[in-house]
Amino acid sequence: MENVYELIEKYFDMAVRFIVLAIELVGIIVLVYAIVAAIIGLFKRQPHVRLKLAEGIALALEFKIGGELLRTVVVREWSELLILGAIILLRAALTFLIQWEIKIERKNGNMTEEQLNDIKTPLTQDAKSPKEGKETENQTDGETLQPTETDAQSAEQDVADEQPPKES
Repeated sequence: MENVYELIEKYFDMAVRFIVLAIELVGIIVLVYAIVAAIIGLFKRQPHVRLKLAEGIALALEFKIGGELLRTVVVREWSELLILGAIILLRAALTFLIQWEIKIERKNGNMTEEQLNDIKTPLTQDAKSPKEGKETENQTDGETLQPTETDAQSAEQDVADEQPPKES
């Protein structure tokens, strides 16, 4: 019985370590992609390169944090757990700072709301603004929704409500 337990534990450890490596590899691929896209964007003088790079780094850090959290499953000693906890805290702090920088960049970028929605970053490649009257995709079940007459009437009513009354 003891032998079966050790065998299961051995394969479980191997599986978790393999999954951790795969998740961290995805994080590395995302990071390299964001850096290469930023370098190309700099040479092409594309707008908002810094924002795109920051979002790519943030996404890569999320994968790295996920890998570290999964690694805590196979930790055997307190010292390893403390080191992993410190790594997770540092990466979470970096992610927070990068997200804060993204928020400031979006606010101070002198961009209209439409321009913000049109920025294609690693996190928002296919994002569309529902305000533009285009088709939107329901995130839960993938069905495509069309704007209805009620939506158009509601928008017209909102515009009419905002206009000051005409003086006679």
